[in-house]
Amino acid sequence: MNAAPDSSLDAVVADLTLAVGQFVRRLRSEANPSELNLSQMGTLARLERDGAMTTADLARAESMKPQSMGTILAGLEQEGLVHRQPHPTDGRQVLFGLTEKGVEERRQRRIAKRDWLVAATARLDPAELQALVAAIPLIRRISES
Repeated sequence: MNAAPDSSLDAVVADLTLAVGQFVRRLRSEANPSELNLSQMGTLARLERDGAMTTADLARAESMKPQSMGTILAGLEQEGLVHRQPHPTDGRQVLFGLTEKGVEERRQRRIAKRDWLVAATARLDPAELQALVAAIPLIRRISES
């Protein structure tokens, strides 16, 4: 296969970047009924995926300063989405984990994302849906490269 001229490839990349950005923003907005910010949502997702963590470990994992993570955790704790628990081996440290409300918040977000995406794809005609299905492996391959 011949490579497209650089200007054509640049246009494809620009269009794809714009489309993916719009898609992600829309998906986030549909799944954010409580209006948590991106850092708060990322922290909840990290805790759901990796389990209870210290403030410092969360900050490293989310590429931010411990002070910033402390502020995020304080807000999430105030909302009842995370709770503190003693560290099992180091009495000087505290772990943060999801509360039942935090787990439910994450579950509701997954449902909202799925419901929106199901409704949006249901409006596609069969040829568009087939094109979308065919693009999935390509998008996955690009994201893994």
